[in-house]
Amino acid sequence: LIHDDLPAMDDDDLRRGLPTCHKKFSEATAILAGDGLLTQAFHVLAAADRLFECCPDAATRLTLVEKISEAAGVRGMVEGQMLDMQAETMAPSELGNKDQRLAHLKKIHRHKTGAMIRVSVEAGALGANASPPALSALITYAEAIGLAFQVMDDILNVEGDPEIMGKAAGSDALHDKMTFPAIIGLDESKAFGRELIEQAIDALDRQFDEKADPLRAIAHYIINRKR
Repeated sequence: LIHDDLPAMDDDDLRRGLPTCHKKFSEATAILAGDGLLTQAFHVLAAADRLFECCPDAATRLTLVEKISEAAGVRGMVEGQMLDMQAETMAPSELGNKDQRLAHLKKIHRHKTGAMIRVSVEAGALGANASPPALSALITYAEAIGLAFQVMDDILNVEGDPEIMGKAAGSDALHDKMTFPAIIGLDESKAFGRELIEQAIDALDRQFDEKADPLRAIAHYIINRKR
């Protein structure tokens, strides 16, 4: 998120109502902070047996390193960010018809946002030695809420309250950014977001009892959030 706010990326001055890292400190500090946090994640995984009383075994932690690095790297978040930046330089006609633009937008956000949400859920499941059916259900859940999060982000940029969000609304339209409301309209975007949340809840219901209620609550929060 620190890197995402940089002038060379989204060039945002505020996040959650507070100055972004490069605004509060400096651009160089923000770059180093983002780099440092990313590498620290892998240090925590590698040294978990020394840092925590209880942690997954070494083989599982190695699998987590593979999964997280893939989700954060050139096949995940980095690829999604690159596709997003490329799309901003292209005319809608260059991205094809409505269905093609929608498919491209889904690809962007499944990588840019969804990949990290998916691996967060997947890592917890792997660390807990989840069964294959449970792992599959959790991945379906995570992929659905990951895309729903971005759909809701796009909706809030159209009709969200700037005071609640801590940033100005309408910036996507101002910059002619490719978003779900821009392609399919606001009402259809809301319906699509609800459909994704229903898919997520259904995946949990088929495999888990009330112990999965915290995950259900996260799904409901995503579609009902105001910021």
